[in-house]
Amino acid sequence: MSDPNLLVGYARRSNQGGAVKISINVEAMNDCETYTTSDGQSYIRLVISMSALEKVLRGERAVTTVIHQSNE
Repeated sequence: MSDPNLLVGYARRSNQGGAVKISINVEAMNDCETYTTSDGQSYIRLVISMSALEKVLRGERAVTTVIHQSNE
């Protein structure tokens, strides 16, 4: 059984602390599943752990991961 989570990038706090910067690996996005909404727009579902992001915002961690969870 393979891991349904695919690492696609990282999230970190900006140097000034007023924003969260998200870096996404473009090649990793090619391996992500998409879904389409009723208006015909296509999206990729990405997930950031809330507790890990809170640690980044408090300065307890430098970065956290952005993952894509497969529906398999």
